[in-house]
Amino acid sequence: MRFRSMWMVLAAASMLPLSACGQSDSRTSSSAASDEGDTQAGGSPSAATGGRLTIPEDADPDTKNYYLTENAIAACMKKRGFSYTPSPGSTPNEASSAIDGADYALAKKYRQKYGFGIYSRAVYPNDPAAPGPSEHNDPNASYRSLLPAAQQQAYDKALGAPGAARDNGEYEGPAKGGCTAEAHLKVYGPAKTEAEQERENAKQEERDRQAGQALNGDQQLVSLAQEYATCLREYGITVSTTQPTSIGDMVKFQVSAEAPPDAQTLGKDEAMPKLTREIDLALKDLECGKNFRAAYWPKYKNNPYVGNNG
Repeated sequence: MRFRSMWMVLAAASMLPLSACGQSDSRTSSSAASDEGDTQAGGSPSAATGGRLTIPEDADPDTKNYYLTENAIAACMKKRGFSYTPSPGSTPNEASSAIDGADYALAKKYRQKYGFGIYSRAVYPNDPAAPGPSEHNDPNASYRSLLPAAQQQAYDKALGAPGAARDNGEYEGPAKGGCTAEAHLKVYGPAKTEAEQERENAKQEERDRQAGQALNGDQQLVSLAQEYATCLREYGITVSTTQPTSIGDMVKFQVSAEAPPDAQTLGKDEAMPKLTREIDLALKDLECGKNFRAAYWPKYKNNPYVGNNG
């Protein structure tokens, strides 16, 4: 059970733009770490001296590398005569992190109004707390738009295209010669060969397999998952799995599978009764899984599982 927000699952909203993708390890060059980033205890990234992003001490390696890359791009663009404001990237709203149920009190507060976040945007279209896709605003768009046409072209060339996916789906990396490529190289190092990437992928798959076995083989979690399932059945909710890595998202996925593709854009009158039912199921799921989640989350942190629930 990955306990991700509904819209991170359904919309696959990425936390990191393409400039930070394509490297599956967490390498960070010493020069990048020392020259391009400051850290702060906890919290969210914020502007530091010189416009750099400070990096929370508890940031995961991928997020840290992304911030370092943004700071390196800003330093490079400054050398080329342009202003560049590092962006912290797309950040899910508060409700997105509440849907998963890791924090029982927070999850209950949001589920009472928004359910799993499937129909809530249709009912509360102007509510910024309503679960929905992550938002990302480019802080450099207005600066670029004010430049003369010729300078805009020079800006784009200096920045460099972020790159795109190859036909096989792999990220090809940023265009050479631009600050994006320079920063990417500084933070992540040279691109891996195909053989190196295959070895890294194999290692990650093995780590993930072991994490899944640890969670699904934990007798406390197995027992609590059975109690969770029994409670759901008493409410007449279908139980399709009792696997610890799957059961926490099961009801949410069942509700989303029944929803139409345009669930977020339905008319309020049509969406309201659907949201009412969704809230009822979301709260029953939360209560039934309260003891299970309290035990699961600490163990998940020690064995982060990112597989396909099985």
